Amino acid sequence: MTTADDFVIQFIQNKGLVSPASVAEVRAELGAALDGQHPDTLALAKLVEGGKVTWAAITQALGLEFDMEVVDVTQVAPAEELLKLVSREQAERQNILPLQMDGVELLVAIADPLDTETLDSLSRILKLPINPKLATPDALKAAITRCYSGGQINVSYSDVFGKAEGDGLSVELPQGGEVKEDDAPIIRYVNSLIVDAIRRKASDIHLEPLEKRFRVRFRVDGVLQEMKGPPKRLQASIISRLKLMADVSLAEKRIPQDGRIQARTGGRDIDLRVSVLPTVYGESIVMRILDKEGLKLGLPELGFFADDQAKFQGLISGSDGVFLVTGPTGSGKSTTLYSALNYINKPDRKIITVEDPVEYQMAGINQVQVKRDVGMTFAAALRAMLRQAPNIVMIGEIRDLETAEIAINAALTGHMVFSTLHTNDSVSAVTRLVDIGVKPFLVSAALRGALAQRLVRRVCQSCAQPYKPTAKELYTIGMTEQDVAGASPMKGAGCPKCGERGYKGRRGVFELFVITEEIQEMIYSGAPLVDLRRKAREAGMRTMREDGQRKVASGMTTIEEVMGATVTDDVI
Repeated sequence: MTTADDFVIQFIQNKGLVSPASVAEVRAELGAALDGQHPDTLALAKLVEGGKVTWAAITQALGLEFDMEVVDVTQVAPAEELLKLVSREQAERQNILPLQMDGVELLVAIADPLDTETLDSLSRILKLPINPKLATPDALKAAITRCYSGGQINVSYSDVFGKAEGDGLSVELPQGGEVKEDDAPIIRYVNSLIVDAIRRKASDIHLEPLEKRFRVRFRVDGVLQEMKGPPKRLQASIISRLKLMADVSLAEKRIPQDGRIQARTGGRDIDLRVSVLPTVYGESIVMRILDKEGLKLGLPELGFFADDQAKFQGLISGSDGVFLVTGPTGSGKSTTLYSALNYINKPDRKIITVEDPVEYQMAGINQVQVKRDVGMTFAAALRAMLRQAPNIVMIGEIRDLETAEIAINAALTGHMVFSTLHTNDSVSAVTRLVDIGVKPFLVSAALRGALAQRLVRRVCQSCAQPYKPTAKELYTIGMTEQDVAGASPMKGAGCPKCGERGYKGRRGVFELFVITEEIQEMIYSGAPLVDLRRKAREAGMRTMREDGQRKVASGMTTIEEVMGATVTDDVI
């Protein structure tokens, strides 16, 4: 510490770390013969040497005052390329030490929190944003001597700053051609962004160009969370890097583009589905993270209770017919279908899927990618698939009459067909097929059931606490105090494992519509939707709101989550 030592002495007196009498005593001992040095420079050193105060106590107090992280640099070992950014002479003169590149920022250890001039100068020279950390002056001087003298590397930066849950991940990504020296910070930033999203178990990464900033958001458990974004000036470089990795045209900035990035991290294969969309302030990129570990979910992990799981297993294990999963985008339809295929995937069954795009690559299953530009549509792929003699067929989505008719005919000729449909509830799948143009008698003969679902956040198991809902809260969801008598509603208090949100992971709330003989006859005769729903309820079907009520009572989720994901039964 130099020019700010007078401030520091006054500061530690105000904080009670040293008495005014001690300061006065040291200054009196030093007198005026200071060989040109600032009086308080030697005074502060004398206070420490005399045991009146410690550098550690001073640095901790300054860290709190300036909201700066204090780090232990006694064993830190920066990478060789970082030491080349700051010369030894500069490091010793200004008592600074480069630690690590964090995205596009250079983390630097300093001893003087008021020395902004040095930091600004370093940022201008290196053309990098600087993120300063505090270290004690004596430890920092020793670290500079050791690091620039080729000292042995003992400890990584993460050992000094602590490891968050899931740290230690590295990501293997395609470099996309020759890498220039100027590109290295961008590559490190993009890689660290992907690793961070995977560590946080995000489902999407959103990079959004705004007028004056470049916004980065992760979608975790269905909720968007804003992260610290890079400087606006790096927007074009980051977007170009991602487009290169996703194998889409760098020159094309006028139309949307879709690509894919394959990564391997922590021993797991991760696919990122990349969407590039031109906007007013630049190209917006959304990367959907497709983690194949999600396919290993058992049916209970999807959120099924035992009774619904038994019905679901019975339906998907059939030898023929159509089974549909319905819901809006992002409601978990694909995960449910893949988990169902995983459950029924046996050596004696041939399974073929046709998808746009193939989201997950599954062992033991033949998967076909739709390619409309060469005529490989859903319908064309389905016709060819049926000549492959499959037992089970999965269609990514039924979108038109041609696809629907082929699927229905496949079911009527002895194949089990799975697909998705965009409807708000399960019973509406019947009317949706009819609206597309499928004859009611064909729907009646082929449809075996439909599952509607939504996703709700699960109460964090690490910080869950018993919770007694008020009568008003129960009323809003259609429950009474008797409904939760003897039950165990829970709420998350918030903890480091869930990021203080009280929720970790998601589960489904379901509405399972089973086609009975009576319902078959009603579909055949063209009965209206309201009558079909009434008959399904009489046959024991629970709505998504009712399934959510059960999950609130069991402590799996909360009233707020169910209210946000489902509608009241009289609206449907």
